[in-house]
Amino acid sequence: MESLFVPTGIVALAEIGDKTQLLALLLAARFRRPWPIIWGIVVATLANHAAAGAVGNWVAGFFSPTALSWILAVSFAAVALWTLIPDKLDDDEESSLRKFGPFLTTLIAFFLAEMGDKTQVATVMLAAQYPDFILVVIGTTLGMLIANVPVVLASHFAADRLPLTLIRRLAALAFAALAIYAAFQALGFGEAN
Repeated sequence: MESLFVPTGIVALAEIGDKTQLLALLLAARFRRPWPIIWGIVVATLANHAAAGAVGNWVAGFFSPTALSWILAVSFAAVALWTLIPDKLDDDEESSLRKFGPFLTTLIAFFLAEMGDKTQVATVMLAAQYPDFILVVIGTTLGMLIANVPVVLASHFAADRLPLTLIRRLAALAFAALAIYAAFQALGFGEAN
């Protein structure tokens, strides 16, 4: 169950203040139809994170457990630093898609916004670390929903009141903890997967 719960928590924290959360806020304000937006987030995230999880699971087979642990340690440390940098939303990315309606606009915009995003990179790394990549994908998708559904439902109220700096720091701390854990595994202090 660790393959489910750790990715859920990590992505939920990392997603706060992320550009896709800002995109959810923008879509909710423009369309004012939360359920098509939420379903668009679900479908886009499942598709994006399933591909990322498959890549992570596949790449893990090419490295020894020690080498993989070092790669994960460095990658998690890099994502920890990346998490501290606030995201900005490119308005043009969403505005050209608006003509497709709330579901399709959300599906396309979220899928594209997640490409190369820190939560997609985290999904690759988590799928490389944990043996059950399906649970990792479900967990990262749940993390996205935990962070984005309240924003869609509460629109401007939730986003204006969240302590984004504190949440970014907590997410960075969680990624740093994963980096330290992976380094301990590489040094032989923990049981490598």
